[in-house]
Amino acid sequence: MKKRPIPLFRRLEALALAAAVLWAAAVTAGSATVDSAWAALRAAAPVGVLRWELGDLRSQDGLSSAAALTLAQAPLLASARPAVAELWSAEEKGGEDPPGGSGKNEITEEARPVPVEETPMEAPEAPDNGVPARTLVPTDPTGYMVYGRVYISNSTKYTISDTDLQEPFAAVLSGGEAPQMLILHTHGSEAYTPAEGADVVWSGEYRTTDSRYNVVKVGDEMAEVFSQAGISVLHDRTLYDYPSYSGAYDRALAAIQSYLAQYPSIRFILDVHRDAIEDGQGNQYKVVSPIEGLGAAAQMSLVVGSDGSGLSHPDWMENLRLAAAIQQEILRDYPTLMRPLLLRNSRYNQHATTGSLLVEVGAAGNSPEEAALAGRIFAERMAEVLDARTK
Repeated sequence: MKKRPIPLFRRLEALALAAAVLWAAAVTAGSATVDSAWAALRAAAPVGVLRWELGDLRSQDGLSSAAALTLAQAPLLASARPAVAELWSAEEKGGEDPPGGSGKNEITEEARPVPVEETPMEAPEAPDNGVPARTLVPTDPTGYMVYGRVYISNSTKYTISDTDLQEPFAAVLSGGEAPQMLILHTHGSEAYTPAEGADVVWSGEYRTTDSRYNVVKVGDEMAEVFSQAGISVLHDRTLYDYPSYSGAYDRALAAIQSYLAQYPSIRFILDVHRDAIEDGQGNQYKVVSPIEGLGAAAQMSLVVGSDGSGLSHPDWMENLRLAAAIQQEILRDYPTLMRPLLLRNSRYNQHATTGSLLVEVGAAGNSPEEAALAGRIFAERMAEVLDARTK
């Protein structure tokens, strides 16, 4: 008897079932118990559906299902999965540093401040949001380059001299009504810790899409100050790290390039983030600086990229000069507001203009109010520095 052909919808149904089984196996690879496997499925399901609709069947860490299954075949291979995923991501990004991947530290490993010798001081009175406060200051120049009041933590192969930083930075305001500055957030869902009882909905650990509590709010405050100072500013409130964290820098760069094509008048780009700082037991704490008459502000860090990763970034020194000039100005009146300036190998999209900076405002433990105050002070002083440079 001649066999009847299998209907097309049956074939599609079988393929869909096979894909679902493969995805579930990849998600639960490495789970030691049924409970942990079920938890992994529940956590991955919402994003998995979205990836399915977009035609992306890779696992959350960027590995293909086949790669995830291969690594799961032995405990030794499974333990190496994070390292493999990091290399995979780096290769896909053309050499740019991959994201850190931790829910607590949503900026790249390079951008996150490395442990440095900062001595905790007695913190000022701050509104209680349930997180202990510290004020971190460098007390020993060992391991730093010190330029005036500015401590620089240099992870690159380059040696920086005072003479390098004394030259005026290149980017200047051009006047007129055309946009001069762009503020954006590669990791816009990075959030702060509000007081108990706040109606915040978390999208991850110390992450939320609610812009009342994440770094987008800080960008709002900064944009308002710049506008009041007569600087035309664009604030991109897009969450480039949501729903997918991986590839956020690529998506942000595409946006930057689009803005520059539409508004060639843009000279300055601020990518506003926040840090995440823990004590030796893994508990979050906030970093604060006393501001007379205003209370406590979140401490900040400036991160400057270079071409140390091998990616083209010929004018990175101009960004460093700008960062050093702003930090000098802020520390003149607020000696504990700025933590050490970080010079790193990765470029963090700062090759786009000679006035690009990554600004970390506070940490996950800081309150939204502390971060907002810090953002306003930073914008005020940066505006003054730019105005003085233009004259």
